[in-house]
Amino acid sequence: MKYDTSTQSDALGRRAFLKNGAVLLAGLSSSTRQYSACASEPNSRGIVRIGLVTDLHYADKPPVGSRHYRETLSKLKEVENRFRSDEPDFLVFHGDLIDSGDSLDQEKKHLQTVVKAISMIPFPKYYVLGNHCVDQLKKEEFLQGVGQNDSFYSFDRNGFHFVVLDSCFKSDGTPYGRRNFKWTDANVPESELRWLKADLKKTTHPTIVFAHQPLDLKDTDAHAVKNSSEVRKVLENSKKVTAVFQGHSHRNHYSEIAGIHYCTMVAMVEGSGLANNGYSTLDVFEDGALLLNGFRKQQDYHWDSE
Repeated sequence: MKYDTSTQSDALGRRAFLKNGAVLLAGLSSSTRQYSACASEPNSRGIVRIGLVTDLHYADKPPVGSRHYRETLSKLKEVENRFRSDEPDFLVFHGDLIDSGDSLDQEKKHLQTVVKAISMIPFPKYYVLGNHCVDQLKKEEFLQGVGQNDSFYSFDRNGFHFVVLDSCFKSDGTPYGRRNFKWTDANVPESELRWLKADLKKTTHPTIVFAHQPLDLKDTDAHAVKNSSEVRKVLENSKKVTAVFQGHSHRNHYSEIAGIHYCTMVAMVEGSGLANNGYSTLDVFEDGALLLNGFRKQQDYHWDSE
């Protein structure tokens, strides 16, 4: 199913879509939502289920504007309870796990604290680097803190291919770290683009991409990857990528470009109290259909197989 890109709006997830003559409603409360391969098959589970969280921004400091840094820990506890019930195959944290600290030591403590909270969720975890993850930390320090070897990589699960991208590079290819960058200068360097082309050429599976900075915005947008058009060309030319899930801008947003779904997810850090939490599970079905079941502030989306 393809949606008209002229209607790319943040309200898209609240619409009702027709599938096989039945209506699938998005935006229902978490107590009444049901997982489904289609509206007529309640409670079915995808061949892969993924837990998605983005922009936690944990820090031991008072709120600034709408960002409530310390409350991330209580919001994560709710996520733990939900994911224990829904049993995803793995989790993806889409960047900005921590927020800026007054010193390098403080940022290391922020990372240790949030990783300890995340470790209570008993499923495999994959991390995407966000700009705040490497404000004062170097990439290798962040990766060591979360127990991960690489900042961009891929893996397979049950006949699907998953790619994690790293856009935390300056336009000259220098990696972010030690406050050497402006957050508006996010790029996927040529070396990573070459890796991505080779990786997509090698896989025989339909592919889903996880990123931090949005890839569907114009290159001139402050939140966009500056060479996003180049990255999209690689994704489109592969004929294998079905969807990209991303964060960074802190708001629900959806677009479709050249047959690829781009879903920007809401930030966990925004707003006080559990009512302002945001996270989701993604069910990937054998026929390629995708169902994003959003909780609290995260919108729902359902895309049929092509």
